[in-house]
Order: sequence, then C-alpha cells, then structure tokens
Amino acid sequence: MNAPFPFSAIVGQDQMKQAMVLTAIDPAIGGVLVFGDRGTGKSTAVRALAALLPPIRQVAGCPVNSARREDSPDWAELADTRIVTRPTPVIDLPLGATEDRVVGALDIERALTRGEKAFEPGLLARANRGYLYIDEVNLLEDHIVDLLLDVAQSGENVVEREGLSIRHPARFVLVGSGNPEEGELRPQLLDRFGLSVEVTSPKDIDQRIEVIRRRDAFDSDHCGFLSRWGKEDAKIRKRIVAARKSLGAIETPEEILRDCAELCVALGSDGLRGELTLLRAARALAAYQGDTRLSRSHLRDVASSSLSHRLRRDPLDEAGSSARVTRVVDSVLA
Repeated sequence: MNAPFPFSAIVGQDQMKQAMVLTAIDPAIGGVLVFGDRGTGKSTAVRALAALLPPIRQVAGCPVNSARREDSPDWAELADTRIVTRPTPVIDLPLGATEDRVVGALDIERALTRGEKAFEPGLLARANRGYLYIDEVNLLEDHIVDLLLDVAQSGENVVEREGLSIRHPARFVLVGSGNPEEGELRPQLLDRFGLSVEVTSPKDIDQRIEVIRRRDAFDSDHCGFLSRWGKEDAKIRKRIVAARKSLGAIETPEEILRDCAELCVALGSDGLRGELTLLRAARALAAYQGDTRLSRSHLRDVASSSLSHRLRRDPLDEAGSSARVTRVVDSVLA
C-alpha cells in the first residue's frame, strides 16, 4: 500500500495543520472540526499526520489495540498475544453507518444460552489509540454524532443490551470535515469539538502552482518524493514526541487563566468548555514550540480555532466568527 502524502509537504493551510498537531500532542483537547471547500486537503492532512506519528506497540490479536495483554478486554478471544508494532490507526466512519457498526454488537442469543460475552467490535474499537475520521460530518445523523462525542470525551465505549453490558477503551482523536454549503452542525455539537478551523482554496497563483507541482511529483515519483520530504516529517515527529513529554511541565501563570476567562466572557461563550480548550491548546502549542511558560502569544495563536465555533450568531455582525474572535483578542489582550 502506498504511503500517504507527507504532512510537511502540504502547501499552506497552516491553521488546519496546527490544530491537528496540537490534538496529536494532547488528545484531551477534544478533536478537530474542519469546514471548507472540497479538495482543500482535509482528508490528506489527517492521514498524513497519522502516518508521521510514532508507531504504536500492541497485542497482535487485540481488537482494541491494547498495548499489554492484561489491558485487553475480557471478551476478546485472543489467538495471538505477541507484541507487534503497527502504524497509528486511522479509521474512516462512512455516512449511513449503523449504531451497531459504530459501537459494536452484542450476540444476545449466545450470551443467554451459553453465558458467554459474545461481542463483535465496532469502528470505535478499531480507532482506539488512533484517529477516527468522519468526512461530511454535517450529514451524519445527530444521534451518531452525539454518541461519538460522548465516547471521545470519556475514553470508554459502553454497549448495553437486554441487561448485558460490554466496556472497552476508546481513546481516539476525532476529526470531522465537511462543506458548510451542504448543511451545518447544531451549535450544541459544534461546542463539543475542541478545535474548529475553516479552510479555503488558495487564491494566490504561485501557491496554487506549488500545490500542483508537489502533487504531480508525488504521483509521478512516489518514492523520490517521500524520500525528499521524509526528513521534514521526521522533524515534526520529533517535536510532537518531545512536546508530549514536556506538556505536564509547562508553567501556567495565574494571569493566563484570567485572560482565558475574560476572553470567553467577552465573546459570550456558554459554559466553561471554551476556557478549558483554549488553555489546553495553548499549552500544547507552548510545548510544541519548546517553551516552558505559557504566554499571551500562545493564547493569540490558538484563540480563533478554540473559540470561533462556540459563539452565538450575531445577525448584525457580518464579519464572521473568526473576525469577532480576533477583535476581542486584540481588545482583551491589548
């Protein structure tokens, strides 16, 4: 199978790439929602990022990618318990997927007649310790999106049928993409995604030419292109690994917490999810940049992606949510 397009070779779309890197550093940020035109590199970026991350070590026959034999669920009938290395999983969730296909299905008859926990794992099991990617997330049924967001936040999938219960870990980075012209997500669901970015087709002629040049080189000389960009991907991988290790040591001054609260109050965002996401994203950015102390510059860089999708609509303001966030950031953090 051909390797995906290198992450470092993606032209432009800096905000999208930054958001994906931050969730790779700290999955607790809560995933990424990418809205924009078709053909702007949304799915390419997801697969490219997963490919450059360090591979995971797992029990060969474990349906939930457990790192150790003792972590495998009791319902898993393991025929192969060797520890193997495999790439970070990226699982696609297709439109029209049933709830049983997503969360898994219990064999009620076998459970009642034999007393065995017979469970067919779903997409959430396969995505554990990796990425779950939903293209056209705005067209997915609302109850499936609600379910996915709940599992992504708790890190555990619970399937209950006829008094029987199955649990397994389901820790993954949720990435959704879509075209706003085909429908929008409900505000309640928008708020549950950690980061949100808007991508557009580049207007600069030179940038469009560079996109064409790189894609053509990737298709015509696959191995040579991967070799040329492999070193750049390795640098990003090294920075992500280092950021994960230093994340817990980032110093967070009291005034930064106040800045987070003042920004969200000024923007009128509901609840406290905005502050927490803003703080986590800024901390991940600081770790990625090799800084040891959180500053206002980190907040500025992640404010739009952390807060723009949490704003109430203002019919009198035609500037757009990102512009509103920028104005408030300039005012509060002046």
